[in-house]
Amino acid sequence: MDEHSLDFRLAAPIDGLREAFVAAPDILVRELSIGVTQASLLMEREIRDRTPTSGAGTLRDSIGALPVTFASDTVSGGVGTAVAYALPVETGSKPHMPPIEPLKDWVQRKLGIKGDEVEAVARKIAWKIFRHGTKGAHMFAEGFAATEAQVRAEIAAAASRALAEIGP
Repeated sequence: MDEHSLDFRLAAPIDGLREAFVAAPDILVRELSIGVTQASLLMEREIRDRTPTSGAGTLRDSIGALPVTFASDTVSGGVGTAVAYALPVETGSKPHMPPIEPLKDWVQRKLGIKGDEVEAVARKIAWKIFRHGTKGAHMFAEGFAATEAQVRAEIAAAASRALAEIGP
């Protein structure tokens, strides 16, 4: 699920974390894992809510919180998807000729068109994409922006819990 993901980093280190890691790494790792997991789940919810869907929910359902990882002095988490078309949905696309079958499915699901009209409408949409490309939904960027303060607060709270448990 990490092929297409939003990478977030908290720039300001929290005082005392390096010392706490030396003194009690298990406590710090446990609390930061909880905090990063909660922050990632919060972002997942917001990103999914912003993800466009035809009704099938394939892209939306593929978005999920990534596992927490630790490397040297970095704790990482995030939200991602392995669906290849997530990036063009996020950022938009340049003009290109899209495959017609997914558009036919979209026309039926999203527009409720049935029968002989489906292919004609799908082809019109394909030609518009061929001429103009697509606009991005920016669900990852906007989901992170909407939760950034809460994410920072969750990580800070996790660090504070660890520091309080470890003590001076």
